[in-house]
Amino acid sequence: MNTYQTETTQANAFLAQQGTSWNAINPEHIARMRLQNRFKTGLDIAKYTAKIMRNDMDAYDKNPANYTQSLGCWHGFIGQQKMIAVKKHFGNTQGRYLYLSGWMVAAMRSELGPLPDQSMHEKTSVPALIEELYTFLKQADSRELNHLFRDLDNARQGGDQVKEKAAQKRIDEFQTHVVPIIADIDAGFGNEEATYLLAKKMIEAGACCIQIENQVSDAKQCGHQDGKVTVPHEDFLAKINAVRYAFLELGVEQGIIVARTDSLGAGLTQKIPVSQTPGDLAEQYNQFIEGEAVTDMSQLNSGDLVLRQGELLIKPTRLANGLVKFKANTGEDRVVLDCITSLQHGADLLWIETEKPHIEQIAGMVKKIREVIPNAKLVYNNSPSFNWTLNFRQQVFDSWQQAGQDVSEYDRNNLMSQQYDDSKLAQQADQQIQNFQREAAAQAGIFHHLITLPTYHTAALSTDNLAKAYFGEQGMLAYVENVQRQEIRQSLACVKHQDMSGSNIGDDHKEYFSGQQALKAGGLNNTMNQFS
Repeated sequence: MNTYQTETTQANAFLAQQGTSWNAINPEHIARMRLQNRFKTGLDIAKYTAKIMRNDMDAYDKNPANYTQSLGCWHGFIGQQKMIAVKKHFGNTQGRYLYLSGWMVAAMRSELGPLPDQSMHEKTSVPALIEELYTFLKQADSRELNHLFRDLDNARQGGDQVKEKAAQKRIDEFQTHVVPIIADIDAGFGNEEATYLLAKKMIEAGACCIQIENQVSDAKQCGHQDGKVTVPHEDFLAKINAVRYAFLELGVEQGIIVARTDSLGAGLTQKIPVSQTPGDLAEQYNQFIEGEAVTDMSQLNSGDLVLRQGELLIKPTRLANGLVKFKANTGEDRVVLDCITSLQHGADLLWIETEKPHIEQIAGMVKKIREVIPNAKLVYNNSPSFNWTLNFRQQVFDSWQQAGQDVSEYDRNNLMSQQYDDSKLAQQADQQIQNFQREAAAQAGIFHHLITLPTYHTAALSTDNLAKAYFGEQGMLAYVENVQRQEIRQSLACVKHQDMSGSNIGDDHKEYFSGQQALKAGGLNNTMNQFS
């Protein structure tokens, strides 16, 4: 990124070549607008953020303490406020990303209205949200730089060269709010060509990382629902190839693919793949299929299938809709095979969808994967679908019981009860929840921790609290005490909502364009001045 002085010098040299007709154009204003719009296209963003993510992956390989995190955001404003908060509280955005959840796109961004997570929403709504998120992040850049430019102008007007140099230094060292987005493409929204076309749109919007799952596209279910159906490896690998080709076609060579397996909770397959050679992926996949041993043709009815598994002939167990069942208790083995196969065929990271947040369970699968792929790394869903409180209290209960510790004062099935909130068991469970990401990164190969839909829940909770108080006895005090006063005391930039929406940026632009005759909104009578 060019420095302020370099941009100004370059703009000045260009204007000097244009003759007198461009005399109204100020080179310093050009420099400011260019710095406020560092990323001209979504592909610029994808290339920039892919490099960040690759460097973070390398850093994690050296030390698992370098794991990364994100929160799912369903609107550009939510993503913007998240990154403004990260910069405010931590000084930089290192290791912090955004997550784009297909669940939240379905539930909150579909033109068809709120939908379940079953790939029924418009596929174009996914790249549209990516573009929206980056539009808001770039606007956060513009706003913060606008404040720095005003600091520079004030220092100059006051003749304070020390403050002027300090302001220019802050401008030159400015860190963008633009960070990697891990974007959910579900199961690809169709065949491999459909996956390729959608992946291109997502990358052009700015996505450097695309997550794709091995469910059947037209029967996709949320990873935490029943009825999940997976596809054979060959079908899934074709979609991984489609995403890779999309990255390469658009010049994003460092683009990242996250291969998600839902096999742990999926008991059904769409179809029986055809084995071409002994021991190939199709034969390995078919070994997991449940069926009845066939010893006599009289066991077969019209339309029944017969499958050879080693030396056995079996009649696969099929549902009325034709889907085929897997053998019970094969989920973890199928997950391991899925993960190894995906990494061996072009994926960069793994996602194992689990039914609970249990480090030992995840680590057990990762250990088997790393016997083949030593640097295998996971993206892990710290899902709101888990009852974290109950799960971890039960984990502590079980570990105490196995160690011979007295647990007679606790009811394992009722550990969610408030009566246990101050107990030693609850305190240990909370400590384990607090340490979960760090411990899972160290023990279970998790490079990136995300919460898929936290801002869905925070919006619901905060709205419920405000509505209860505002429409009750507190009236206006509910907003003032619980919202505005907290914004002021916690120094939330959003308390000046006019500035956050771009009012000051617009004023400066008007002055660039119209000079002294500009009609600006930020004068003395702007009520935003009450929050200075």
